Amino acid sequence: MSARTIGRIVGACYLLAFVVYLAGGALVDAASDGADLLSGVLAAKTTLSAGALLMLANSVFDIANGLLIFNLLRTRRPFAATAYLTIRTIEVVVLAVGVLFLLLLIPLAQEYAAGGRASVFPALARVAEQGNYYAFHLGMLAVCAAMVVFCRAMLRERLVPAFLAVWGLVGYALFMAGTIAELLGYKIALTTSIPGGLFEVALGILLIVKGFPAKPEPDHAKATQPALADAS
Repeated sequence: MSARTIGRIVGACYLLAFVVYLAGGALVDAASDGADLLSGVLAAKTTLSAGALLMLANSVFDIANGLLIFNLLRTRRPFAATAYLTIRTIEVVVLAVGVLFLLLLIPLAQEYAAGGRASVFPALARVAEQGNYYAFHLGMLAVCAAMVVFCRAMLRERLVPAFLAVWGLVGYALFMAGTIAELLGYKIALTTSIPGGLFEVALGILLIVKGFPAKPEPDHAKATQPALADAS
């Protein structure tokens, strides 16, 4: 598979992952939004399940992305390739755990409706919501780490324009700081995610249009070409 084709598929994976996770999150929020969480979940369990499946679909695109980038960089930047795939895998696992917490709201709601209206069920529901909250932000820390590694590799290998790679480095470093602050109780992660989110959309569009360039010829090979020509 050529670098251009890999780039186009990676770009599509970025955009599709972005869309399905946002759509899934919107469906989950709609299903769980209400004063009585468990009653709302029971009434909209299909919506919640559909949202959870869309959020899991994001993981499929992220793993495909990680494997493609590993294939692209394994000979050029083996450390970066391995680190990117490893961190992406951690991200997928952590986010999947968060989705599992969301799906646990359905059996909790069913038990709650079946007559077990003790205070323990709303409390367990809140625990499940918090479990998803922490899993999501830990997953975002993994995303930030992976993208910092990838943007550095893109900058050094000239896979994208330099300004775009720098934009990604700065944007995801800012998002990482905001996510750490969020886990410490400061609600700023959404704001700090904007530069990184816009970068991911811009990168996805660029890659779909242009793909990655072919591997540049090593400098020492270029240097020897005139000498070989003179000798001939």
